[in-house]
This record gives sequence, C-alpha cells and structure tokens, in this order.
Amino acid sequence: MLYYFGNTMDRLQINDKIMSSFLDKLTIYDIILCILVIAITIYVHRILFRPYQLVRNVGDVGYITDGRNKKEVANEIRKRRRAGDVPPVYPNGWFSVLRSWELKQGEVKYVSALGQELAIFRGTVDNKPFIVDAYCPHLGANIGVGGQVKGDCIQCPFHGWTFNGSDGKCIDIPYSSKVPEFASIRTWRCLEVNGEIMLWFHAEEEEPDWFPPEVEGIKNGTMIYHGYTEHHVNAHIEEIPENGADLAHLHHLHSPFVAAGRDLRFTFSWLWKWVQHDWHGEWSVSPSDKHIGVMTLDHSLTIFGKKFPVLTTLAVEACQIGPGIVHLRLRHPILGDSIMVQTVLPMGPLHQKLVHSMFTTWRIPRPIAKIFMWSEALQVERDLMIWNHKMYQSKPMILKEESTLVKHRRWYSQFYSENSPRYSTRKETLDW
Repeated sequence: MLYYFGNTMDRLQINDKIMSSFLDKLTIYDIILCILVIAITIYVHRILFRPYQLVRNVGDVGYITDGRNKKEVANEIRKRRRAGDVPPVYPNGWFSVLRSWELKQGEVKYVSALGQELAIFRGTVDNKPFIVDAYCPHLGANIGVGGQVKGDCIQCPFHGWTFNGSDGKCIDIPYSSKVPEFASIRTWRCLEVNGEIMLWFHAEEEEPDWFPPEVEGIKNGTMIYHGYTEHHVNAHIEEIPENGADLAHLHHLHSPFVAAGRDLRFTFSWLWKWVQHDWHGEWSVSPSDKHIGVMTLDHSLTIFGKKFPVLTTLAVEACQIGPGIVHLRLRHPILGDSIMVQTVLPMGPLHQKLVHSMFTTWRIPRPIAKIFMWSEALQVERDLMIWNHKMYQSKPMILKEESTLVKHRRWYSQFYSENSPRYSTRKETLDW
C-alpha cells in the first residue's frame, strides 16, 4: 500500500513539473491564439448548429434617431402621426398567440393581445394548450401571473379557485363545500398547428367556419426548424398583408440588393445600382378557399442588367390564410423547398407582432437557411420604415396597374363584421 502511494505521489510530482514547464513556455501570443480558437469554434458552432433567432423590439428599427434616444423618437412619431381612417383594428380569424416551444407542459403565461387579457396554459394530461380570460371572476386576480396548472385545469393564485380549461367551469373552491353553478371563466377556442398555438377571435363570438391548414412537412417532422425572426410594427394590421398585393412596391422598395441595408436614406445609393433583385408576379384569391389569397413570384438576381445564374433563382408562393397567417413557400431548383410560417398578432390597435419561423428540407444546410432568414428580415425592415410612419389611406389614388390592391382590400374586408372593434382612442406613448 505504501509502495503504491509513493509511486502515485512521484507521478503527481512529475506531472506538476511537466505542467509548470508548459506554463512557463506559454507566451501572451499563445494565450491570445487559444482565445481566438475558442471564440471561432463557438461562432462556427452557432452558425452550423444553433437555430437563428432575431428579435427586434418596438422602436429598434424603422425610425431615424440621429443619435437620439430610441424611445423618445418612437413616441414623438407616434404622437404626431396621422392614423387615417383605419378599418376595424381586430379582424376575425385565427391568430398565433405563442409558439409551441414557448409553453412547456404545466406552464401558464399571460398574454395581452386583440384587446383581450389572456392566460394561456398547457395541461399535464394530454399536453394540450388552453386559453382563458386572465382575470379571475372571483376578485379579479390575474391567473396568468402565478396561476398553477392542475391537470387540464388552472388554479387562481389568490384564493385557489380552480377552473376547467375546456369549458371554464369552476370545479373546486378550497374553502367551500359547494361550487356555485354560475362560477366560471371565459374560455377561448384554440388549436395547435404548425408549431403555433392559435386563438380564434370573432367580434360576434361565432364559431370558426375555417381552420388554418397543416404543413405536412412540419407535422410529420420531415422539415427541419431553423429559427425565427420577430419584429414589432406600429401600423394597422391590414397594412402588412396588403404588401402581398402591392407588386409595384416590390419593384421599387425591394429591388436594391440586400447588402444596401434597411435604412431607406441609403438603400437607393448608386453604389448598388449594378446588382438588383428582379421580381415578377401576381396576386389572386384562391379558387378553392375564399379565406386564402395567393401571391406568386419569380425572383432572380441581375448583375449589370443580366440575370445571375440559377443559384439566385427562386419561385415564391405566399398564401395569406385569413388576416394573420402566411405560408411563404420558397422553391429553389437545386436546394429544394423551404417554408416560412409568418404570423401577425395585434398587440394593440396600431401595434403588430410579426414573426417568421423557418423550416426546410434536409437538402438546405443551416447556414443557407440563415441567409434566407437574414435576407427576409432585412427586406421586412425596409417595410418597417414605411409602416411606422405612414397614414392609412382609405381612398387611395390607385392606378389601373395597381388593381390588385383594390381586389385585396375587397377580399380582406370579409374578416370584419358589424361589431369589429374600431380605433377610437389615440395612444400617445409606446409600451416598453
């Protein structure tokens, strides 16, 4: 035993001498090199393996700050901007209130959207999501803040009243032997599809007469998720999908190469005139479903007026499904298919949350998917600089070449009804 212990100590002393000798030989350049190698390894890992995530908060983009505080500039624009004669602010339809991965089993979250205060929770029985009014009908506590999930029920954190997630009925009051029949909370129709938790909103509280279609590749897992981008738009919700029918704006605003940036003061610089995006397309109502509008586009890159090889060719199909969902399909002749699921959620009358989630086939590597997402985000941010400052024109000067805009507004009007909420109060500041 002593012999073994002695040999072990000798080996440790030898190892210490080797380590000391190694450290003595290290120079500052060796340390810097090691740090650089580690940093590059982490960066490469992020590019190759981690999903893309870009979140632009209110006021981050779309405003000219000139060194001033972003919040102050955004509030100043919000105060003085004319909203115009806007349509109802909350159309009828399906809206994504959370992405599926944002709500774990047994978790509850509070969401304010569509003029409603909501508690969204995922049950522990069948892993289903449920949506109820946030405020407890007992004494008004916010169930979305501190509420406890009990099976497929939600328990108020104030007095422990427990409500069924499916029908809203109160099933338990800890300090009462009898639960009144009238004790209940409002529930909202919801479903989970394409990695989104969707809520049905209707001003007349009618049941849904259409449902968002499932994307087969997302449902069966054959398409790979690559991340998401999130932007906040200070405009009426209809301004966003209307871009899909505004083909003239594509030829002007989105023609400059993406490297020209998002700041419209510099986007049209002569430095980038030699390379342009070329768009050709049309917009129409789907013949099979009146709730779907379809924009088809052919995209290519032109350099010095000549089309670039097949690598930059894309066939684009954007299906606008109701007022708040778009399935943006991209077809590349070599790389194959990909799809962006775009959702718009009204956070307020003139405040929209715009999210793009990216899925592709296995043939598209993650770095290429990230380039697609970055390019789409930059083009969206060009629109943001328009949306954040523009006034809604209820009677615009439309040319015959822009007839699709008239068709789009006529099509979109089906999502408004008699009791759809109108914009009546002007909000002076942004929520931060």
